[in-house]
Amino acid sequence: MNQQTDKAILVVSFGTSYEASRKATIEKIEQDIADAFGDHRIYRAWTSKMIISVLKKRDNYIVPTVKEAMEQMIADGIREVAVQPTHILDGIENHVMKEEVLSYKESFDKIVFGTPLLTSPEDEQKAIEAVNSEFSDLKDPEALVLMGHGTTHQVNVVYAGLDKKFKTSGHSNVFIGTVEAEPTIQDLVREVSAFQPSKIYMTPFMIVAGDHAHNDMAGDSPDSWVCQFKEAGFEVCPVLKGLGEYPGIRAMFVEHAREAIASM
Repeated sequence: MNQQTDKAILVVSFGTSYEASRKATIEKIEQDIADAFGDHRIYRAWTSKMIISVLKKRDNYIVPTVKEAMEQMIADGIREVAVQPTHILDGIENHVMKEEVLSYKESFDKIVFGTPLLTSPEDEQKAIEAVNSEFSDLKDPEALVLMGHGTTHQVNVVYAGLDKKFKTSGHSNVFIGTVEAEPTIQDLVREVSAFQPSKIYMTPFMIVAGDHAHNDMAGDSPDSWVCQFKEAGFEVCPVLKGLGEYPGIRAMFVEHAREAIASM
């Protein structure tokens, strides 16, 4: 990191209380961005105040909020900031983060934002390729089920669109649902049952493999996704790996940061 520069990249993530996943995902994304932009100082912020609080109490591990990171950059003499979120969609979380950042705009010469993971048809195609390369050894009758988070924001339609795009690009054995919106687990069980796979691999379509992946997806309770598919008669193999572990996904965030810096 260049300590002399007045240019910075702020990498903003939701956060996770799972240390192993943090190191394999968020920290890898931050490192890839740092490696790509040696002339910028790299800062971090998380948007989940609950997770920040849990880590501070449990591990004495301190992560700044967006406001704290902005104040630190002002103290460090930063003049130009590119903000790169590791959010999947440009939903509520991303909008709130932008408002917080822009409340400090008088203190900087320039602030620009990189886009979240999926904001264009090209992004969707690259994400599909990144997922397919991670699961390239899927055999013909096997299926891959991806668990997205889901949002009440209208941008949630991206999940259904991506599901369709997988299928139109020759991957009829890939299915996407969400924990908190649509498509639901009930939609998925219906669709996957019609496909009749010999085995189902299931993995989070989220940056980290955190609470949703460990509990809602792969947990022991009857309403977890793994249990619901087993109940429907399928052999299920959960893969607890966040999208931040996929080199193709991390490369997309680096590219989004590059586009933001180029727009300054």
